[in-house]
Amino acid sequence: MLNLQIPHATTLSALRARVRSWREDRMTIGFVPTMGALHEGHLALVRLAKAHCDKVVTSIFVNPEQFSPQEDLDTYPRTFIEDAQKLSAEKCDLIYAPETHEVYPDGFATRIQMGGPAEGLESVDRPHFFGGVATVVAKLLNQVRPDVAVFGEKDYQQLLVVRQLARDLDLGVDIIGGEIVREPDGLAMSSRNVYLSDEERGRAAELNVILAGLASEVSAGTPIEEAVSSARRAAQTTFDAVDYIAVRCARTLAPIDSATLDRPARVLGAVRLGVTRLIDNRAASAPRI
Repeated sequence: MLNLQIPHATTLSALRARVRSWREDRMTIGFVPTMGALHEGHLALVRLAKAHCDKVVTSIFVNPEQFSPQEDLDTYPRTFIEDAQKLSAEKCDLIYAPETHEVYPDGFATRIQMGGPAEGLESVDRPHFFGGVATVVAKLLNQVRPDVAVFGEKDYQQLLVVRQLARDLDLGVDIIGGEIVREPDGLAMSSRNVYLSDEERGRAAELNVILAGLASEVSAGTPIEEAVSSARRAAQTTFDAVDYIAVRCARTLAPIDSATLDRPARVLGAVRLGVTRLIDNRAASAPRI
């Protein structure tokens, strides 16, 4: 076992033993699932979990089920020692870092299929993605059995998918969303930002600018289709490719069928710079009458 300044478990039995001891002391448990390569956005989620619970578990597990063969599973940044140091500084109580066979043992044959908020947006180019996310999240929530689990709003569609999953399967866990943490120039923090070249990094923050402008436009009453078309043209000028720019219902992510905004909404975008795919989102609200 590595000599770390923070307790960590690599097996389900070790995890359950630690959690059981906390339960015996009537402590509440928060959970922050991650794939590692931690940045300030992740650490803000740990702080949020600590504000709600007595003890916090953070998992570090790069989930193979949510990567397609063309995606970056093999090259995804893995920085366990640095991650452990950061979590220790935040006084996280336990790292759960299982091997793949602890999550997907030999003979594992169950997959979760999601509808509702999983439809469209990320699922268009990544149809495998939310099935892999839902499966691993269900596994991890069942392994940790927390009172509260915290997910970042940067992956807003994922947050709504996890909430749907927890409701539909009666998982008995409160799903809390943590606000997006941004770089000084507005770029949403992401583990994949390390892939950006210097030139690409200079352009990357424009996604936040474009989405913030779109949110402002539709909140002021500009017709949705007009505002989205303008934002998409701006994104096509700035980025190498645009996967989507959309305005959706904030609660369900369903398309909004009215000409102008008539309910709380979320403005979402996904673009590409070189080998890097960036996603971001902003809240929007119906204009006051």
